[in-house]
Amino acid sequence: MEYTLARLAALGCVTAMLRVATAGAQVESAGASPRPSSRLEPAVAARVADLHRLLDEQWEYRLRRDPEDASYFGDRRYNDRLHDYSQAAVERDHQQTRNFLRRFEAIDTSGFPDEERLNRDLMVRDLRETVEAESFKDWEMPVNQFFGLHIDLPRLVTALPFASVKDYDDYVARLTQVPRVFREVTGQMRRGMADGLMPPRILIVQVASQVERIAKQTPEETPFAAPTAKIPNTFSPANQQRLRDRIVSAIRDSVLPAYETFATFVRDEYAPKGRTAIGISALPDGRARYAFAVRRLTTTKMTPVEIHELGLREVARIEEEELAIAMRLGFPTLRTFRDSVVKTPALHPSSREQILERFRRFTYQMWARLPKLFGRLPRAKLEIFPIEPFYEKESATEYREGTPDGSRPGRVFVRTYDHANQLLISNEATAYHEGVPGHHLQFSIAQELPSLPSFRQHAFYRAFSEGWALYAERLGKEIGFYEDPYSDYGRLESELFRAIRLVLDTGIHDKNWTRDQVVQFFRDHSSLNEARIQSETDRYIAWPAQALAYKVGQLAILREREKARQALGDRFDLRAFHDEVIGAGALPLDTFEQRMAAWVASVKSAQK
Repeated sequence: MEYTLARLAALGCVTAMLRVATAGAQVESAGASPRPSSRLEPAVAARVADLHRLLDEQWEYRLRRDPEDASYFGDRRYNDRLHDYSQAAVERDHQQTRNFLRRFEAIDTSGFPDEERLNRDLMVRDLRETVEAESFKDWEMPVNQFFGLHIDLPRLVTALPFASVKDYDDYVARLTQVPRVFREVTGQMRRGMADGLMPPRILIVQVASQVERIAKQTPEETPFAAPTAKIPNTFSPANQQRLRDRIVSAIRDSVLPAYETFATFVRDEYAPKGRTAIGISALPDGRARYAFAVRRLTTTKMTPVEIHELGLREVARIEEEELAIAMRLGFPTLRTFRDSVVKTPALHPSSREQILERFRRFTYQMWARLPKLFGRLPRAKLEIFPIEPFYEKESATEYREGTPDGSRPGRVFVRTYDHANQLLISNEATAYHEGVPGHHLQFSIAQELPSLPSFRQHAFYRAFSEGWALYAERLGKEIGFYEDPYSDYGRLESELFRAIRLVLDTGIHDKNWTRDQVVQFFRDHSSLNEARIQSETDRYIAWPAQALAYKVGQLAILREREKARQALGDRFDLRAFHDEVIGAGALPLDTFEQRMAAWVASVKSAQK
């Protein structure tokens, strides 16, 4: 779940903590917030109605402001547009953010139902954080090897509908705007150079390679040409030929020259000025930047020092569990077991398709057992694909949300690159993490909650959502899966991987660890192959604090589960607990903890 929030955070856009979507609508009212209850006092109902009108207004602004994101989530009204990355647009966003913040803060929530008060408070929280983030000018560092315009544009192609002639004409209109958006992004990067806001050079050279990969292709080879292969036969022959010709011409005349110019800029002008220090502390206000990122992405008050120490404790705890598996399999030490895992041919995939088949099998078996864990199940379908070739080398397996109207299912994109050097042991855990009962279940159910306004149906508080997905890996164990001890070891490796992140992210950005220190810690405490170690290290350098969310969120959910179990005793119902956890969409962890405490109290009261 990286794409949307990453792009918004990089650009410093309004309410970057919100995921942009609409309920498959093509009219203004389709994404409207639920109406206030008629049971409220008239004066309170009027203020609640004012809140919902403002929520709708802010939502529509977000969709217009980010047309790619609107398209990503099923709203076709802006499919002929691309984002405005200019400085004037950034400044308009800042002004609009403050305007919305002022108006939301002015709403008197006295007498509001709890959920309506929460709607207002969450929006105010997000807007305040967006205003606070403006001082860091993250939009002046808009690209790295994991996200940026050069990746966002071809990724968008797989999410667009191509069912009508207008869909294709809108797509051509977008392709012709590619030079403009690259010029605007280049302008922001030059501002960053002037302000001393530069990514590390070791990351920028990877961006140049990514851009050049596409720039050197023929129009027909690029991912942008994929829609030409699926033009419906119901179109007239003349329209089929016209659309095919227009797409190829737009790629040749607009897209590829823009990629080539951008590659030259990144390689020859931008990369040589990249910073040599890998930690964010090297940037202006670096320590404040990291403290803000930690607070925002974990939604806690934990300090980097506290997170680092937590990571070390979790690494030690999980390695003890791994050692127990190793010893049951006849290995005297964890190191000898890890060395054996890497050298065992049967634990490496024989083909890309074998990886995909395993993901499908694990997904299907878990789907059948979901009723044992949840009372509410998602209606949305789930599909599994390999990650696109243009992006697969640097990427990791990921979930991409479907549209609320079901026209596009949720999708897990699986990393099959360099399959011979991958290990199969973590496939099962990753399938549960990205699909069900992880991201697909949580996001799909949130989309399907009619009582929530749109911004909450599609909220993405990273610590909650990634914490839930990591928690979901453990549910496979509780339901009786991970029958293969190597797969169970892979589950622990997946959890250990997230604990290691607590150590390494804080090591890089708070303790000034060198890249060699990070790599060596990985080698000492994981079964990851060298290529993955290198790419993960670069990920933590590129995206400070993002990697902290997984373990912090998982541990918060486990704590709330144990508190509920102890408080409710025999009355504790795991299915009811899970439904409550994900029954309000994603939440900041502090808000989530308050919600669960209220739920426990209500269950105890109801059963007296």
